[in-house]
Amino acid sequence: MVKHVGLFIAIAGLAFSAGFAVAETLAQSGRDPQFENGAVKVWKTLVLPNNPLPLHRHEHPRVLIALRGGSMKILEDSGKSELHEWQTGKAYWLDASAPGTSHQDINVGDKPIEVMVVELKNEK
Repeated sequence: MVKHVGLFIAIAGLAFSAGFAVAETLAQSGRDPQFENGAVKVWKTLVLPNNPLPLHRHEHPRVLIALRGGSMKILEDSGKSELHEWQTGKAYWLDASAPGTSHQDINVGDKPIEVMVVELKNEK
């Protein structure tokens, strides 16, 4: 009986892991609003490999906390790009977008990147 219980737990664990992996592959890159007041706007962003965010811009600087890090390419509409290496659990400063520019975030790795972003609404 004990052997069967252990086998059941192992199979259940594999099924859960497979279900989680399937759920991640079905998700879309995008933002999930968390909180907003007069000083800050906070959102969680998921960027899947080969599924970039649409072109956008940031009017204010922001702090980014990598919940699941990775390699993110920031591609401006001008064609200029820069690569950011975000480590899980670390925080990063990102300036406001330059006037008249837009960019998109492209996960160039093979695992999802998830970040929490805190935009400072009263800063330029």
